[in-house]
Amino acid sequence: MTGGLYLGGMQLPFVSCLRVYLPREAYTTAEFTHLESLLEPAQNTVSVDVGELADSLGRVSRPRPNPLPTADGDRVRVLTMGEGEPPLYAPNQVVARSIAGATELLTGTMEVLATLVLSEEEWALELARAASAHQLEMPLQTRSSTWGIPFSWFTLVYANDRMEVVEANGRILTVRIQVPVSTAAGRAERLLEMLGQMAPDLDLLTELEDLSQWLASFKDGGVLELDYGPVANRVHPDDSPADVHMGLQCLAEGDFTGAAAAYRRLANRWMPIRQLARAS
Repeated sequence: MTGGLYLGGMQLPFVSCLRVYLPREAYTTAEFTHLESLLEPAQNTVSVDVGELADSLGRVSRPRPNPLPTADGDRVRVLTMGEGEPPLYAPNQVVARSIAGATELLTGTMEVLATLVLSEEEWALELARAASAHQLEMPLQTRSSTWGIPFSWFTLVYANDRMEVVEANGRILTVRIQVPVSTAAGRAERLLEMLGQMAPDLDLLTELEDLSQWLASFKDGGVLELDYGPVANRVHPDDSPADVHMGLQCLAEGDFTGAAAAYRRLANRWMPIRQLARAS
């Protein structure tokens, strides 16, 4: 921490997020009352980042193992797209997301490793405790990725979309690209139609189907944000959105050489980032 800002990101996994901000009317009265209770005076997006980092460090330093956060780790980001525009809200829903992640972990190929952290009985107890502390059932508005950004996320944004570059002391803390949810959903639908015809076996198609279904669960008026997080300091200015769209356009036109070149640029940019996950 320096001057209240987190300027590191070198000793922890790079975490990037894809989140949806929604207007007040998207929530019930009870849900919005809950969101308001999580807002802190004079907070901003960077202060929320700092708070989430402190929460994360607190969890890993607990005297007894328990990877699940508690309800006091729930925070809310607020976004205003312009002067006179109404505020939009994005709760981090860290408890709900952790429950979903733990459930997937315990039913997948990593179950054996998960039970080395906690026994099956302890997992069941902690999951029940977390679920009882989380009273509201809202759609998850945030997705996260460590050590790199999925290429499918770049299909939803363009380089000329609204962008915020957050800097401090000569270091880029994050880059955030924002676009209306309806626009992002339209982009996903068009690419799904194209890939379904040209490359039905591409892994990107499955990822896009999942993203499209997720975006469809939100009403009009929301804004999608791609938040690079600390990895932005290594890749900004980033041509990944342009390379992804160029590669897909080449694929649609049957230009496989151009598509391969675009993928090679992406791999050269992001492979060193992903390899950091295995660095000692």
